Amino acid sequence: MSEKYLTSNGVRLAYEAFGDPGNPSIILVMGLGTQLLGWPESMCTSLASKGFHVVRYDNRDIGLSEKMENAHVPQAAGLMFRSRLNLPMQVPYTLTDMANDLMGLMDALEIPKAHLVGASMGGMIGQIAAAKYGHRFLSFTSIMSSSGAPGLPGASREVTTTMVKRSLGLEPPTLESSMAFWRKIGSPAYQPTDEVLKQKILASYRRSFHPEGYSRHLAAIIANGSRVRLLKKISVPTLVIHGKDDALVPVECGIDTARHIPHARLKLFEGMGHDLPEPLLPAFVKLITEHAYSASHAPAGPYPASRTA
Repeated sequence: MSEKYLTSNGVRLAYEAFGDPGNPSIILVMGLGTQLLGWPESMCTSLASKGFHVVRYDNRDIGLSEKMENAHVPQAAGLMFRSRLNLPMQVPYTLTDMANDLMGLMDALEIPKAHLVGASMGGMIGQIAAAKYGHRFLSFTSIMSSSGAPGLPGASREVTTTMVKRSLGLEPPTLESSMAFWRKIGSPAYQPTDEVLKQKILASYRRSFHPEGYSRHLAAIIANGSRVRLLKKISVPTLVIHGKDDALVPVECGIDTARHIPHARLKLFEGMGHDLPEPLLPAFVKLITEHAYSASHAPAGPYPASRTA
């Protein structure tokens, strides 16, 4: 695929599209510091083969989208401290800004309504968009994300320390350190070979290397706080997918997300961590397409009661 570009919310975004533009659209929103490559191409083509127009894009400040070069790089440790004390925080941009980027992308591509799928931070962006602009979405799928509610378990101390060091520039994301980090947060039951993981990371580095964007993304997450009130406003049919072995965003976060979204359906995977492992892609595609189809053909009225699959 070759990237295309558009201007959304005053920001130049890079995107790729799969399938017939005349088909119902699925918009894929990726997570913290991760390029559109985080959505495996095989997953995108599989979704397109099911009769969808699939769009994946680089969030602002990452990949080939516009970099916020003149924005300061906040210190994650300081923001975490202010967050615990409920003190105001100054960040270059917010998750709401990034949700508005998503809406601008839909406008630029002339997509009036879409099925929305977000992973990790992309799930948080999706939560905000689905709550504020629900009339623009046919369904919502939140993968390995969180409500941000106080009291939820966070990443392990080891993972948190690595993330903070990266945001401060104390631990440069080399190939070796990146492989080690992904081993910590990846799916323990679906670990790729060293060579496969190496090539995946190198492909990302060769396409774009912008650690400052990672730090600003992390700042936007910390500053956003709890989205519980917003989640209660989501009225589109929602599916929540989470791994039971997620070391970055523990499974309790996914359970809590589904609990606060009216009539959300929850699907948990054994052995899944904080990634989209190749062996589970067919299951993800099946869940997303069935959810989208069901939402598109749902009768008017209340959605089925919440349930865990």
